[in-house]
Amino acid sequence: MSPVAILVLILAFYSSAQAVEYNDVNRTASQISFTYKQLGQRVYGTFSEFEGTLTFDTQKPEAGHALLKIQLASIDAGSPDANDELQRASWFDTATYPVGVYESTGVAALGDNRFKISGNLTIKGTTRPVDVDVVLKEQSGIGVFDGEFILKRGDFKIGEGEWAGNSVVSNDINIKFKMVAPQR
Repeated sequence: MSPVAILVLILAFYSSAQAVEYNDVNRTASQISFTYKQLGQRVYGTFSEFEGTLTFDTQKPEAGHALLKIQLASIDAGSPDANDELQRASWFDTATYPVGVYESTGVAALGDNRFKISGNLTIKGTTRPVDVDVVLKEQSGIGVFDGEFILKRGDFKIGEGEWAGNSVVSNDINIKFKMVAPQR
């Protein structure tokens, strides 16, 4: 359920006034979370360990680039039992695939500080294209990139075997993130 980008997803801002460049991601101020339904109940979780890089110039948003690497074992799905289960081969298989990666391939400005970031998300050795909607808010020389997308866990073989399908855990995982980057 790596967002990631989840992911991810961290990039873009367009300003017609003057060029502003953002780089690096402040890990401490940033957050990746997710929600899904389990037996009809909404469940909330987070990933606590990730790193991101960002290069972005507001005068050239199409040239921006973002890379997000998420330590999948850092998942907190609300209980130690759930966290342990999610490490297993039928879920994230963190022994074999410890990191989920989102890397951008393009940025499209949508207006009003909104962007669509296109990229590739890799989880469990499977790579799929993922578009992420992002809004940039500038706050005292800091760019806050808020975004979200729906991850289809079946596309990445997350929750195989008895966990496949939607009867217990929803296939749609809502990934949200807030990436904070300083202005340079």
